[in-house]
Amino acid sequence: MHDIKYIRENFDIFKKKISKRNNATDIDKFPELDKKNRELIQEKEKLEQEKKIISKSKDEKMFIKSKDISSKIKKISDNQLKIKTELNNLLSSIPNIAHEDVPEGNDEKLNKIIEIKGEIKSKNFKIKSHYELGENLKMLDFDLATKTTGSRFVFVKDKLAMMERALSNFMLDVHTLENGYREISPPLIASESTMYGTGQLPKFENDQFEIKLDTDDGRKFLIPTAEVILTNIVKNQIIKSSELPLRLVASTPCFRKEAGSYGKDTKGMIRQHQFYKVELVSIVENDKCLDELERMTKSATTILDKLNLPYRKIILCTGDMGFSAEKTYDIEVWLPSEKKYREISSCSSCGTFQARRMNSKYKNLENENVFTGTLNGSGLAVGRTLIAIMENYQDEDGSIIIPKALRPYMNNMTKISSIIG
Repeated sequence: MHDIKYIRENFDIFKKKISKRNNATDIDKFPELDKKNRELIQEKEKLEQEKKIISKSKDEKMFIKSKDISSKIKKISDNQLKIKTELNNLLSSIPNIAHEDVPEGNDEKLNKIIEIKGEIKSKNFKIKSHYELGENLKMLDFDLATKTTGSRFVFVKDKLAMMERALSNFMLDVHTLENGYREISPPLIASESTMYGTGQLPKFENDQFEIKLDTDDGRKFLIPTAEVILTNIVKNQIIKSSELPLRLVASTPCFRKEAGSYGKDTKGMIRQHQFYKVELVSIVENDKCLDELERMTKSATTILDKLNLPYRKIILCTGDMGFSAEKTYDIEVWLPSEKKYREISSCSSCGTFQARRMNSKYKNLENENVFTGTLNGSGLAVGRTLIAIMENYQDEDGSIIIPKALRPYMNNMTKISSIIG
């Protein structure tokens, strides 16, 4: 959410900045809606003041006039509510402004590579995809998941299920013991206001799984990422600056309809409706966001370094960033079967954008209540890390060598094969 006063006073500048975000919202409606809303508020307040003066009078002739004023106030209030709702819907659909050092561009073609790390090892045999390897090992079963649940789900079995669990535990240990994050096991269901706070609603409602509960306390959704629930821990709070930075990590299932990805990555585990992810969230003083983004991104790449997986780091351009982000780094891991890098983590600074929606503040050195800065990032997507290990560590016979960093989490096994040895 943006500061409405800033938009009002700097509309042309704001409009120019937002135009770089591939924003479909008709922002030109703002001045008229804002002006009309303020005029109605002033008109209502004037009538309320007039009615207050009349109420002090004991002249019975003024009673009819008071009733007439009340009727006018009701009509103005109803109209103002409609205008205010339209204005709020407009403001809620405007993305964050990109930070000044973010490259300009309409799509991913103008993202910039920052770093390439790790050795892409050549194989003297034909590379198999992760789904070929998993099905041959009888440890990935997409057909069974389609029968029991539907498309874009999978049964992960036996030693691959063990590796999936090992990856979550390994990532959590690195982030808590080495990177300074505090582990949280959060609810997997979020309220409508919680989803609004981080920007999933109302703009991306079609991508969310809404659930029905036998309660009357509002709409509920399965979390699309732990970012939603972790960031909202500070909703409607004023935090002491001494408590910041607040760094949190959680390993959770995530649920997404992938509504805008019809026909994309239909084979395998790349794009599923349900997947596991280790999520990093930071709540910081708002002038520390960019430094924290560098720290968070380094925490995520540390996992790939320890697993010895080749990857690259890119900065997203203005048109490719997420709705709430002001600056984003994507980390992409090498997938041999596709001969290209694929996203495995996205680390974003949101500035005060989410904090305004959540009403999250802290007291600064001048004892003023100011909005917090929020950041989030994958540390990492567990399923995609599993895919990367399977493909990069595959052997000619279809077995999977287990990375050394994971072996203590897998009973010191060295290899996954159809015949366990």
